[in-house]
Amino acid sequence: MTNSCLLYEQSGPVGWITLNRPNAMNAINLQMLDEFEKLLPRLANDEAVKVVVLTGKGKAFCAGADLKEILNSASLRPGDEDFIDRLNVRVLDVLRDFPKPVIAALNGITMAGGLETAICADIVVAADSARIGDAHANYGVYPGAGGAAVLPRIIPLNVAKFLLFTGGTLSAEEMKVYGFVNHVVGLDSLRAETQRIAELIAEKSPIALRRMKAVANNTGDKSLRDALDHEQVLFRRHMRSYDVAEGLKAFSEKRKPKFRGY
Repeated sequence: MTNSCLLYEQSGPVGWITLNRPNAMNAINLQMLDEFEKLLPRLANDEAVKVVVLTGKGKAFCAGADLKEILNSASLRPGDEDFIDRLNVRVLDVLRDFPKPVIAALNGITMAGGLETAICADIVVAADSARIGDAHANYGVYPGAGGAAVLPRIIPLNVAKFLLFTGGTLSAEEMKVYGFVNHVVGLDSLRAETQRIAELIAEKSPIALRRMKAVANNTGDKSLRDALDHEQVLFRRHMRSYDVAEGLKAFSEKRKPKFRGY
């Protein structure tokens, strides 16, 4: 469908989701939310997809939520699910806790809701031309999907405040120094390099990756003792899995393991 706000293709074990509103800098609208809500559960249950990549078409990864959609939400009755409710609960929370690794491939401008979407990824690969910032302050808008709550957990507090308060952007290289971006490449190499990283991850045991992600995602909310206990609980379960037995057997036989994900 040419009018789809999301384009999807599978490249080997990697599912590529491309935000497809280039004339609107891939701003998130209600149609895009509808398409995310249908696509993400399908990919979560598709055993052929081992890693999911998010990227954008055109000059932007995503410039945030479509402000017209936000304004329309103001007319809803109290208690009705508004735009931000759907974005947070049905899309961003799903991405954050997705049972498979998620990579954000930032092809260009990444601001506001676009930044909050990228925050949900496990790994961030960015084109060297990408600019990354919050931008809510430029329009008197409050970040409602993790900009103020999550960004300071990823990058230094004073850097997060700089982005939040000024509405400015930083380069991909600068954001790599601050720990937000994992890898910076030329725009022409973004697709191939992201695919390479995704395929490297896809070779690993799906159940091991899922359990690692579960512990890592929750460690910041726990004491060290509780985080270690959580790790140990999943370790005990994992030691009874097919994949750990297969991995150890493959090691002893000096061959590549054939994981099944259970």
